[in-house]
Amino acid sequence: MRPLRACLGAAAAVTLAAAGTTALVASNASGATTALSNRWYAAAPYLMPLDNNPPDAAAIMDASGLKAFQLAFVLAPNGGGCSPTWGGTAAVSSDTAVQSVINTIRAKGGDVSVSIGGYGGTKLGQTCADAASTAAAYQQVITKYGLHAIDFDLEEPEYENTAAIRNEIGAAKILQQNNPGLYVSVTTAGTADGTGWFGKQMLLEAKSQGFTPNNFSIMPFDGGFSGAASQTSALTNFNSILQSTFGWDQATAYAHEGFSGMNGRSDTGEYFTQADFQTVLDYATSHNMDRFTFWSLNRDRQCSPVDNNGTTSGTCSSVAQSAWDFATYSVKFAGVTPPTTTPTPTPTPTPTPTSCKTAWSASAVYTAGNEVSYNSHNWKAKWWTQNEVPGASEWGPWQDEGAC
Repeated sequence: MRPLRACLGAAAAVTLAAAGTTALVASNASGATTALSNRWYAAAPYLMPLDNNPPDAAAIMDASGLKAFQLAFVLAPNGGGCSPTWGGTAAVSSDTAVQSVINTIRAKGGDVSVSIGGYGGTKLGQTCADAASTAAAYQQVITKYGLHAIDFDLEEPEYENTAAIRNEIGAAKILQQNNPGLYVSVTTAGTADGTGWFGKQMLLEAKSQGFTPNNFSIMPFDGGFSGAASQTSALTNFNSILQSTFGWDQATAYAHEGFSGMNGRSDTGEYFTQADFQTVLDYATSHNMDRFTFWSLNRDRQCSPVDNNGTTSGTCSSVAQSAWDFATYSVKFAGVTPPTTTPTPTPTPTPTPTSCKTAWSASAVYTAGNEVSYNSHNWKAKWWTQNEVPGASEWGPWQDEGAC
């Protein structure tokens, strides 16, 4: 995923990376919630919680119905080493800031996935010695935040490093095995042909290791794309790549395929509007694809001026919109309708009470079919009776007709 680092220069890139890391910390290690459905983790948009003018996750949830967030990014320490950090600067082991964000999301019934890697920065697959040590570093993140989902964002420059990709794919396989039920997505660059040479090599590495995640997702932007038609074409081509690589039929390939878009203006000046998102959403749902997400919630609001002077922003979309317009497409993909006005509940009607018959008398004589009332119930005589209290015996002469 591209947090605009390519546009902002090296110093800004470090700042953005650090910001992205914060997002992940929000999960609660000691109080991990019950997992959401996989459909929600598949729909989680990316969020940088401590940079790019982070929006209030709780406000987004209230306004859109969104329940899941993809927090970005976990990287290797800037100075080297094999321990997880947020953006290369903030150690996961001592984090409290992102933890509080996660706690807020979970307190409202939501959850998070953590994304590792991204565009730029040093990845753990590059600095850890092998797949096992890479997996051990990521396991620290899963354990601390009680994660039910994780995203491997494998792109430049890491996916050009064969050894690093071997470590990342191997780590993903280990985590999948050691954390039953863990939702694992793998995200990589998109091209008009589906994905490029390095993306295809990554798929071949997964095949050689016998690793199958919940999905392989491509990012069809920043590569000469123009609107939804070019994106759905790339998704169709990527489906063919998945089929030929893994020997899957078309339906199986779509069931393991995902889309990760960029809302509004991309880094290279492409524009993707709400209508484009709807078209791709329709494609994804009609083909039973496994994932639909986007970069990013920080950008899911209108710039002022709208076109942001012809530049791409990390804090707004550069297209005309209402706040959280693009989040609603994730909600639709998850199968949940965004909340509107809470309907007024229909009151349960109070039943009209049955009138009571003439009160039972100990001295009266009753024959079969006579009705009386006693202790706020009506009773019917089953045979001749006198001075036998209604209800005194289950086998007595009186049949209970209910309250009155």
